[in-house]
Amino acid sequence: MPAPHPVSRRRLLAGLGGSAAAILTAAGMSPEAAAAAPRPAADDLRKQTARLTLLGTTDLHAHVFNWDYYNNAEYDDAKHNDVGIAKVATLVAAMRKQRGRRNVLLLDSGDTIQGTPLGTYYAKVKPISRNRVHPMATAMNAMEFDASALGNHEFNYGIDFLRTFQQQLRFPLLGANALDWNTRRPVFQPYTIKTMWPSGALFPVRVAILGLTNPGVAIWDKANVENRMHFDGVVEQAKIWVPRLRRIADVVVVLTHSGADTSSSYGDALPYPENASTLMAEQVPGIDAVLVGHAHVEIQDRFVTNKATGKQVLLTEPLCWGERLSVIELELTHSPLHGWQLASADSHTLNSNTVPEDAHIAKLLTADHQAVVTYVNSPVATCTAAMSAATARYQDSSCVDFINYVQADAVKTAISPSLPVLSIAAPFNRAAAIPAGTVSVRDVAGLYIYDNTLLAVQLTGAQVKDYLEKSCEYFQQVSGVGPYPADQVTNAKTPAAPNGTPDYNYDIVSGLDARLTYDIDIAQPAGKRIVNLAYDGKPVAADQGFVVAVNNYRQSGGGGFPHISTATVLYNQQKDIRQLLIDWATKEKTIDPATFATVDWKLVANGQPVQITG
Repeated sequence: MPAPHPVSRRRLLAGLGGSAAAILTAAGMSPEAAAAAPRPAADDLRKQTARLTLLGTTDLHAHVFNWDYYNNAEYDDAKHNDVGIAKVATLVAAMRKQRGRRNVLLLDSGDTIQGTPLGTYYAKVKPISRNRVHPMATAMNAMEFDASALGNHEFNYGIDFLRTFQQQLRFPLLGANALDWNTRRPVFQPYTIKTMWPSGALFPVRVAILGLTNPGVAIWDKANVENRMHFDGVVEQAKIWVPRLRRIADVVVVLTHSGADTSSSYGDALPYPENASTLMAEQVPGIDAVLVGHAHVEIQDRFVTNKATGKQVLLTEPLCWGERLSVIELELTHSPLHGWQLASADSHTLNSNTVPEDAHIAKLLTADHQAVVTYVNSPVATCTAAMSAATARYQDSSCVDFINYVQADAVKTAISPSLPVLSIAAPFNRAAAIPAGTVSVRDVAGLYIYDNTLLAVQLTGAQVKDYLEKSCEYFQQVSGVGPYPADQVTNAKTPAAPNGTPDYNYDIVSGLDARLTYDIDIAQPAGKRIVNLAYDGKPVAADQGFVVAVNNYRQSGGGGFPHISTATVLYNQQKDIRQLLIDWATKEKTIDPATFATVDWKLVANGQPVQITG
């Protein structure tokens, strides 16, 4: 819990009239150390300055090494970024050596334990326990993190799992806006105070660190948190806590798992925006710096003017997965009357591809990593023909057809509905591919990179059409048939997605026992694009009933799709979709695309097929 209240200014001022020992004892130094300290000159007391360095990570998403489990190879991308906390550890060690360990804090803004097969392995295959420590906890403890905010993905595996992970950490996991369902009191530590003695300083600097998670947890992990936790807005809770912290600390830093650019993927399903860090900096006086998370973008530095004080507030966000480390530099000055005050702030990011992995962290994590490598490379089936998701976002793909087939088949097997079964899936991973021949766990897992569970709801034909119209906001409007590069057609910018609609918010709907077919006319404005919608060759009637298989993220309101979150739920057995795919392949032994792959939808412009060059 928070450290005791700081030494009062009255005590510090009283010390100024006495000995150096009195000054330092008032500031918190032991009497023995204070007595041995040299007496400072009066000018020294008036001219005290200090420099603090705050190092920040976010959205590590269970990346320990620079490794791509899905490709079974060293990670690489078009910009040659490197990933993994082992690389970040090298940057942290170098900064501590350069700045001095006593001048540095190491912080994180959440989403730590989910995102790679390693995260899934230690949650589902070999779950962490009292005797099995999460590799991310091992690494972060060894690196001596000072605090972390909760990310929304921390809740993916349930609260009990999260509490186990929390108990393994030797630093606080902060979440001021994760509140008890009944009492509305924080159920995680809201903040921590770090007392620092910067090099050459005669007085301690008390740094308050407030942690805020994403209110979208209430939607995205509804099954795990409903009736147990309530999630208030980032701005709303900052308004409560920052004034309190201002009274007991010299510096206030906020860790927000909430993007900088105000927007919400869930529309108005919650009264609080998903991404609210800039709003918070504008509306809440007293914040000195913000370490932003959640958006997976890089912000070297951004200054936001607080509307009440006119002061500039620094925001920074390092790129996700350990690709960057944020470095926040705070310059402080001290006066007898006002104590420590922020004089200036700036930030930049460091690139982890410039350094090797830290040898000590690598040694600690190698056995855990190797266990995952062995697991994901184990064979489960054979495939009669290669399948690729490279073009799945703009062209009907057997990879998405496979996901939809397994989802729909699982629902039909479980509940034997009288209505026809449809299924919804998105092209989650452009790099996903199932090879011809031997298929491993990692091949199948690569199709579905999120830890979603399966539900089924009942929709009408009119609601299915509305849903598809929302999905097709993903496409940019065109004037003709092309040809167009794919990036001129997909990932449209919208008010809900000002940086471009992500692939995971483009859903494809398929039928199980008969085909659901439709054209997407992207020459038309959003909302008027679905034409020729038919089931089993017949136009879909507005009142026609369907059972629709869907993941928990979407059914809970993620993406703001219509009807789906309010529809009657017919099936919810908390089955992990990725595991359903692996289990289906293991049981059937053979994956034959002819079993499920059909061309059910296409992009058109005024009725003519659109040409995409890739």
